[in-house]
Amino acid sequence: STMRKRKTADSPHSSTGLSEGKEKLRLKQEVGLISGVSLIAGTMIGSGIFMSPEWVLHHMGSPASSLLIWAACGLLAMFGALSYAELGTVIKESGGEYIYILRIFGPFPAFLFAYTSVILVRPAGLAAVCLSFAEYAVAPFYPGCSSPQVVIKCTAAACILLLTIINCLNVRLATSIMNIFTAAKLLALLVIVVGGVVLLAKGQTQSFQNAFQNTTAGIGAVGVAFYQGLWSYDGWNNLNYVTEELKKPEVTLPRAVMIAIPLVTCLYLLVNVSYLAAMTPSEVLSSGAVAVTWGDKVLGSWAWLISLSVALSTFGSSNGTFFSGGRVCYIAAREGHMPDILSMAHVRCLTPSPALLFTSAMSLIMIISGSFTSIVNFFSFIAWFFYGMTISGLLYLKIKKPELPRSYKVPIIIPIIVLMAAVYLVLAPIIDQPQIEILYIVLFIFSGVVLYFPLVRFKCHPRFLQRLTLHLQLFLEVAPTTRDAN
Repeated sequence: STMRKRKTADSPHSSTGLSEGKEKLRLKQEVGLISGVSLIAGTMIGSGIFMSPEWVLHHMGSPASSLLIWAACGLLAMFGALSYAELGTVIKESGGEYIYILRIFGPFPAFLFAYTSVILVRPAGLAAVCLSFAEYAVAPFYPGCSSPQVVIKCTAAACILLLTIINCLNVRLATSIMNIFTAAKLLALLVIVVGGVVLLAKGQTQSFQNAFQNTTAGIGAVGVAFYQGLWSYDGWNNLNYVTEELKKPEVTLPRAVMIAIPLVTCLYLLVNVSYLAAMTPSEVLSSGAVAVTWGDKVLGSWAWLISLSVALSTFGSSNGTFFSGGRVCYIAAREGHMPDILSMAHVRCLTPSPALLFTSAMSLIMIISGSFTSIVNFFSFIAWFFYGMTISGLLYLKIKKPELPRSYKVPIIIPIIVLMAAVYLVLAPIIDQPQIEILYIVLFIFSGVVLYFPLVRFKCHPRFLQRLTLHLQLFLEVAPTTRDAN
């Protein structure tokens, strides 16, 4: 059977580190429906809607075609999330794509995903969101000129360190912050939507006349436009990373998806219409920060509210990305694909603090070396490669294992559409506009082969690592955990 048997026992290393007679350590189930909706919507609404519209318009060439891309991205995110909801009710474990690839295809492809995700994808996504947070947060202090890069990068680093402290202290604190910031960013987007409705009512519709003029038709340009749009929807799969921390996952997971993603899609379309009502396409293209330019034009002396809202929005999104990203590292370590120390939880706070600290360190390295747009394009390329692999796993289960119990079923046509879109998004930019950086990414993914066989397959672990793990365990006050008994 290709479907790997789930282990019902504890992880191999979970019998050590806790004294006999004490209850085994596990993460708490503290994420309910409201927190689940906040985690999805709060992570999705981050920097993208405030920074990507100009890039989608740049690649598509016309307002109407850019709006079509935004709508298509929302539909694709919805289809992907519904497919993942079924996977989450069949395989009720945290870890998202990693755990699904592991249980369906086995340890080798799962290790490649974990290696790429933990070292590159998740830290890059977090770094990109924190850089955009920093850009908007420091902008008011440098009126009339661009902010120094060193100030932006230091602010982004401070943001990551603050998020590390919050997420290491308490799961409930992290989810409460998510809920508050999600409410704040929804309010900010509603202000932009209402402003757009007022402008349209006053007859400012110039951008929508001959709206398809100058539309780009190249498959590569459309693929890159999709990357920029889908970056704004990234986070649609975040609830699958924390399945073991959900209250009633078989109910909460599908419901949260069905509430959060249509809400975000409608808001994104209305916000884009509002931008185009306030500005001509050429003004949108020349704007460094489209939301701030909109604020200057529509709100006048109250324009500072937009900068504040964007900073709050991106901070909340960073928190959601960090919350779920640390779980991938934690689950991969629990399965023996990362060092043991990363699979442990704090004995009092019950948070996977070593995994969170590692994610934080990798993100700080990304901030030092990367820029926003390059991070987005390469992040999207890798992400959609593994989304495609995960969706093909769902199709395998639907065709070959229909007898598996599942409380929610998605029509088979939906994962087929998502798989076709994933193949297109991976291949189109390579065929149309090949870039040497994509080759580097592919080489990086397969460099995991060199590590997999000695360290995972044959378990050749240097003895000093065991001593180091013990010292770190004492220093960080962490202990091994049990897997959820679902």
